[in-house]
Amino acid sequence: MSGKYNAYDNFLSVLDSAAKVAGYSDEDYTFLRSPERELKVSFTVRMDNGKVRTFEGFRIQHSTVRGPAKGGIRFHQDVDANEVRMLSAGMSLKCAVANIPYGGGKGGIMIDPREFSPAELERITRKYTEMIAPIIGEKIDIPAPDVNTNGQIMGWIVDEYSKLAGHSVYGIVTGKPIELGGSLGRTEATGRGVSIAALEMLKKMNKDVKQTRVSVQGFGNVGSFAAKFMYEAGAKIVAISSVYGAIYCAQGLDIPELIANCKDGKFEDYIKGKSGIEMIDNARLLTCDCDVLIPAALENQITKDNANNIKAFLIVEGANGPTSKEADEILDKKGIKLIPDILANAGGVMVSYLEWVQNLQFYMWTEEEVNSKMRTLMINAFENVYAESVKRNVSMRFAAYITAVDRIVKIKKARGF
Repeated sequence: MSGKYNAYDNFLSVLDSAAKVAGYSDEDYTFLRSPERELKVSFTVRMDNGKVRTFEGFRIQHSTVRGPAKGGIRFHQDVDANEVRMLSAGMSLKCAVANIPYGGGKGGIMIDPREFSPAELERITRKYTEMIAPIIGEKIDIPAPDVNTNGQIMGWIVDEYSKLAGHSVYGIVTGKPIELGGSLGRTEATGRGVSIAALEMLKKMNKDVKQTRVSVQGFGNVGSFAAKFMYEAGAKIVAISSVYGAIYCAQGLDIPELIANCKDGKFEDYIKGKSGIEMIDNARLLTCDCDVLIPAALENQITKDNANNIKAFLIVEGANGPTSKEADEILDKKGIKLIPDILANAGGVMVSYLEWVQNLQFYMWTEEEVNSKMRTLMINAFENVYAESVKRNVSMRFAAYITAVDRIVKIKKARGF
């Protein structure tokens, strides 16, 4: 296993570096170096063909100092404990940066959902819910959608958990269908937040969004909506990718048309007969000629191997952990600005928080109200981190980590060791 990328070690490295810049002692923040609770589950489910298969999953709660654990559940064949640890830790910091009363958690199942029928996915989801039920709850740990999970899967979790509880518990998850207490505006929230962060930084850099070329890695929920909102703001989207490949167009892509015709991310048929659009690989998308790069796929995409070739002057992390520490150092030396994941993609958890508040109050805001409240939270978070970055003359990532750790440590001290 030596030499294998360890997502949690990468998190610890950045955490330690930021703590030193801020002047924290080990005693101040050592509790953030280890998750509070880790649950690994193994369970069997009968497949459509009658055979039984065994699956492994995780639910990890990094910190509940600021409030209930909060974080998504992902279905992906590469899910492992280190990845989930890193993601849960990132949620602790993200919720602190967003200044909402949550800690951090994360979960996942090691499966490729494309290999299973809807009925099989439902049975897998329900069994996983049963297995993690002892450590989740609407005031304990509130899951949400993540990679390859969606509102339907959250609906199954609501139903299964409610059966176990003996009554309806809509607040057990966020990101669920509107009919089950979901919030208006939640689907677009993460991508909207990414675009708000990008646009705010462009203002700070005195850049005209209408003269800005954007490359987006990922055409899922985050990437497609980030591209849509940047397009609507006047930016030119020159490249976008999905699991099936990437496309590039120097003149700019028609994002609404792509969303309408390529929801599955299969671009090849769409571009046939269209001049100026070409298929490219993921490596070229990351290093293509653009001004803003939005990695909105998986972690560890920008590394020491490709960081020197990135041409963008601004990177906005729509995904969790897409940039390694070594790449950060290279980008910093090149003068490339970077808005870190724990700030850039916090729009999703902000609206998840608003959804949760609505559930607890048995109340529902309009979409305009939700978007307005999220925008206020996002801009406040951005301004706080930007001010910290300028004050200490550090990167936005260090500034975000410092902001988060400071808020968590203060609450920890107030509660007593």
